[in-house]
Amino acid sequence: MMKLMMVPVFALAAAILLMTVAKVPVAEGVTCSPTELASCAPAFMSSSPPSASCCAKLREQKPCLCGYLRNPSLRQYVSSPNAKKVANSCKIASPNC
Repeated sequence: MMKLMMVPVFALAAAILLMTVAKVPVAEGVTCSPTELASCAPAFMSSSPPSASCCAKLREQKPCLCGYLRNPSLRQYVSSPNAKKVANSCKIASPNC
């Protein structure tokens, strides 16, 4: 069981690593970096509720979400059902891209 849970975590880590190399359009006043959302990984990968730090980082990175959605390496994580549940729990509206 533990092995199966590690696969999505490694996939997310790989996507985050790719994004540290790739450029994402920068929103005004915000540095767009998916690594900033690392505190949300547990909530994105399971049905656990997001932490306060996850919600704070998600609010901070909200101007970047459209860029993340346009990135093929990140799209599946940002638009996943769990990611949508996290955004709803944090009271963050889905971006209009």
